[in-house]
Amino acid sequence: MKLSAVFSSSCYSSAIAKNALQPPSLITLPASAFLPPLSRKLSCRHGVSYNRLSFRGNSSFSSTAISSSKSDSQSQGSESFFRDTLRSMETVYLNRNPTAKSILELVSSVDDEQICYDHLAFRTFGVNGYGINSLASLFLDYGYTQKEELRFPAKKLKALWFSPPNSSSQDGGSGVNGPLPRVFISELLVDQLSPRAQEIIRKYTKKSGSGNNYAALASALGSLTWEKPLYSEFQQLAGESEYAAWTLVNGYALNHVTISTHRLKSNLRNIKSLNEFIKKNGFKLNSDGGVLKVSPDGLLLQSSTVADSMPFSFSDCVVESVPCSYIEFAERLVLPQYKNLSESEIKESHRRDGFEVGNADKIFESTSKEQLTRRA
Repeated sequence: MKLSAVFSSSCYSSAIAKNALQPPSLITLPASAFLPPLSRKLSCRHGVSYNRLSFRGNSSFSSTAISSSKSDSQSQGSESFFRDTLRSMETVYLNRNPTAKSILELVSSVDDEQICYDHLAFRTFGVNGYGINSLASLFLDYGYTQKEELRFPAKKLKALWFSPPNSSSQDGGSGVNGPLPRVFISELLVDQLSPRAQEIIRKYTKKSGSGNNYAALASALGSLTWEKPLYSEFQQLAGESEYAAWTLVNGYALNHVTISTHRLKSNLRNIKSLNEFIKKNGFKLNSDGGVLKVSPDGLLLQSSTVADSMPFSFSDCVVESVPCSYIEFAERLVLPQYKNLSESEIKESHRRDGFEVGNADKIFESTSKEQLTRRA
């Protein structure tokens, strides 16, 4: 099944056509996006299985599961809601970012097994309760565990990553239907910016009221929790922090999803082969620090595309192109202590976990003006 068929509704593109380049803050999904149909077949062997399938229609919920304890039923229902939320975030992401959607289709045309996500990433403002915690609460509530903090002094950023719960009833699916991915949430240390940049960010987060309490909802709807900004203020932020400018117009939207290359079955499971495949098909990869980012221990290999752009209608009626999101690729090699395991014995827990500051610092540049200009 092709992604183009799954997302044929094109909510985002139709809204653009009808409403003269509306910004992300005004784009919403239809109610049906939150009510996955029960009749669609779950398939992992025919392209990328981004079927909007409720857990109630999943074969994992057999008569045995239905007759299980009340606590088990509550747990399954909670995971169903959680995955529906992730699916809505993913829908917004794919409708806004044609490069990501096309690459997922392209990879699925070669590798007809499941495509798993290594991690999902978000950006936030570290001020007035709009930082990491505003989004982390959703993941912590559904079994994720907070892990290490990463610092990026030059970019005035910090980040936390979160590991998914060990058990998942969708291990055979693809994308957000498959094994739950890690989550990487960063925040801008607003207090370290210039007084003018702080003033701009605080202005919009203050006007948002309690919008930080609905970060996950905003991400799932593709909406900003604050008012559309002035173009002049967007430019001012971009001059000091491109991360700040990106977050001002994209809010809590998914910054990127990451394909777990080593979980692929074809030759594309080698990230170098995948990078060449992506380039040969006309897509540009982030070249900052080199196309392939390698951790000091040599066990975490990452690369990413350059972000797509979209027209944004600012509050002063200026319409300009702004950076959206991108797609990343990650290969996690087997840890030295498990190198003697056979291929069939190797599990995700035997591979390099976590993130690396040096790699992530360069991946952040996927939305930079320098990389976007090179892409053009």
